[in-house]
Amino acid sequence: MTELSIVVVSHDCRELLLECLQSVLRAAEALALEILVIDNGSQDGSADAVCSQFPQVQLIRNESNLGFSRGCNQGLRRAVGRHLLLLSPAVEIDPGALAAMTSFLESTPDAGAVGAQLRDGDGRARRSAAVFPNLRTELTQGTFLARLFAKGDGPGETAPSGPTEVDALKGACMMTRREIVQAVGYLDEGYFLDLAETEWCLRVRQKGRQILLLPHVQIIHHLEKVPGLNPAISLMDYYRSRYRYFAQHHSGRDAALLRVGLFVKLCLQCTQSLLMVLGTLFLHRRERARLKLRGRLLAWHLRGCPVPQMDPAR
Repeated sequence: MTELSIVVVSHDCRELLLECLQSVLRAAEALALEILVIDNGSQDGSADAVCSQFPQVQLIRNESNLGFSRGCNQGLRRAVGRHLLLLSPAVEIDPGALAAMTSFLESTPDAGAVGAQLRDGDGRARRSAAVFPNLRTELTQGTFLARLFAKGDGPGETAPSGPTEVDALKGACMMTRREIVQAVGYLDEGYFLDLAETEWCLRVRQKGRQILLLPHVQIIHHLEKVPGLNPAISLMDYYRSRYRYFAQHHSGRDAALLRVGLFVKLCLQCTQSLLMVLGTLFLHRRERARLKLRGRLLAWHLRGCPVPQMDPAR
């Protein structure tokens, strides 16, 4: 019986993906596992490279970038393992990490999902967990108030000393059991990238299961090397995901306040950028670019936040 199914959703990160798969096979040890790679319309030869270098990997080719949640669900529906692991292609797995996570899940019946402590290439801890969005976290983000309130928001950049219950895990490395997915359902495909795993973790906790970060299991996450959507599309996804999350899991009042609050915040940011550009006689290139981006987001809001084209040329 397959003990572990690993689902990797990849888009235009060929070298990172190949290094990830190599590290997974090194770390597999005695585990009976299957690896499923979902290629989201890559144009860099990722899919062909996986076929030629890793024939044991199950490959799903999508013609375009369908997003994180849809890609994950494609893999989860095909997976046959008792344990299921969502893994970023930018991750390097250390020997023993996979066995440690599966063993912890087996020995902790209340655990709905577990995640590893993420570190950058220099060994520094990265934020490996997230808090459930609320009005405070969303309206203060990017301001001095965010740091003031962040102390109560769970593990930050410093790794905790032992297994720690958190609101949600980062989708870069999140393992669960098959029966949890059967009970909770798949990721919500209404989310393209942002908040997909957070919303899923909320549903797990609503079923009475714990979400746990395992600091003794550490993996490298080369987040800075991951190619992203262009800035405007990425921010549109950011806003749309939050509006969707609040509509699903908050009161109508809070959902309305979020929309008004983020729109007002964006207006203030546009005004700030405009004043800075005018004050420097249009010589501040970075601020001019920021003003253009914020102006585009403001216009997008005024059009009613239509679904953006998520796979534009970068």
